[in-house]
Amino acid sequence: MKEKPHTENASGWVQRLSAKALELWDYCSSGVWADRRDNWKVNIVKTLNLTVKTFMSSDLQSKACAMTFRTLLAIVPALALLFAIGRGFGFQNLLQNQLFNYFPSQHKALQMAFSFVDSCLAQASEGIFVGVGIVFLLWTLISLLSNVEEVFNQVWGVPDRSMLRKTTDYLAIFIILPILMICSGGLQIFMSTTIQKFLPFDFLSPILEWVLDGVSYVFAWLFFVGAYMLIPNTKVRFKNALVAGIIAGTAFQILQWLFVTGQVYVAKYNAIYGSFSFLPLMLIWMQFSWLITLAGALICCASQNIYMFSFDHQTQNISMSYRRKVCIAILTLIVQRFKSNEPPLNVAEISTRYMIPHRLTGTLIKYMLECGLLTKVLPPNVQDIEDDLPLQPSMSLEHYTVGNVLSIIREHGESGFIPGFDERFSGICEVCDNIMHEIEKANADVQLCELKTEQQ
Repeated sequence: MKEKPHTENASGWVQRLSAKALELWDYCSSGVWADRRDNWKVNIVKTLNLTVKTFMSSDLQSKACAMTFRTLLAIVPALALLFAIGRGFGFQNLLQNQLFNYFPSQHKALQMAFSFVDSCLAQASEGIFVGVGIVFLLWTLISLLSNVEEVFNQVWGVPDRSMLRKTTDYLAIFIILPILMICSGGLQIFMSTTIQKFLPFDFLSPILEWVLDGVSYVFAWLFFVGAYMLIPNTKVRFKNALVAGIIAGTAFQILQWLFVTGQVYVAKYNAIYGSFSFLPLMLIWMQFSWLITLAGALICCASQNIYMFSFDHQTQNISMSYRRKVCIAILTLIVQRFKSNEPPLNVAEISTRYMIPHRLTGTLIKYMLECGLLTKVLPPNVQDIEDDLPLQPSMSLEHYTVGNVLSIIREHGESGFIPGFDERFSGICEVCDNIMHEIEKANADVQLCELKTEQQ
């Protein structure tokens, strides 16, 4: 009889804990997008929510497999480029020693790869046609990077670059990123063999190793930050790329350490694969490396665009009446700013200033651009019309009445394509048309620039 209250209390505690866990799960999975608080806790939950959802829906595992195959085809040209830059800095032997240290059981395979690289560089510099080898080498790497950009742009949901922009941007990437890779991979050996000569005390050696390990991590972070900022065909903020670069760079360094440490078990693979034991291990390493890279791109995209997914559930299920109100409100803001000679706003600025979900704002403005109600302001130095450009009215202001706008919105799109529909449902069509005509007639003289808004 005395244990019953204790059992009831325990059962109540379990129920409260379960209810609290379910409430937390509901908030993290969907309710967080309706939370208007702008603090780091809410933003972290939104970023993780968006990253996990995108990771599950975009099938990054298959993309990583495809990139592993493409990397395998371009690995010799890529090593040739690294070694060519390494020769310019005097780091070729350093790079070879670093690879030998990473793969202690695969000297023969690496020597064969180095011979391929030497042959590739020799053909590039001493080919029958001057420059043909170099052009082929760069084209192979451009093709690989083009595939990488395509995957990154799919993550960001943006179109690919034009060929001119690819040429200029890729040349910058080929110069900057390989140098960071060389510094990240070879700094530890180079510094440990030079600085230690000037250290009078042996106890400083472990401290130096820790410092060099930390610097190696910093170069890995910079490599991923540069990739996330340069490769996608969109403007990526540095702070978002930095966070994603630190996470991806740290994960990559840990993977690299695990891979190097796991080389002690390569003897078991030698018994099965013989001299080809290096190949499956390299494929596994490439697979996880690309998965880490794409996951970092997801984190970067999610952290920068969390505001785009606010009220995402409500936006997808918005009513026709509320959609029409928001549409006219956005158009009114643009018209009134144009009349007052104020600077025009773009989609992001409208969403931020008036707390309208970014995805809803973009959808409605895209629809009004198609209707001919708005046009983009193209600055003289901007050539890419896909950018988030400022918006202004496309007609004279007297045409922007509530009735005329409702009529343009109502008439835009395909209609009358169902055979016999108007005759079969003539009564319904007449009633609906009369209702809309009465609404438009009642508001035919109401100018948008005269409507009362918050900014007035």
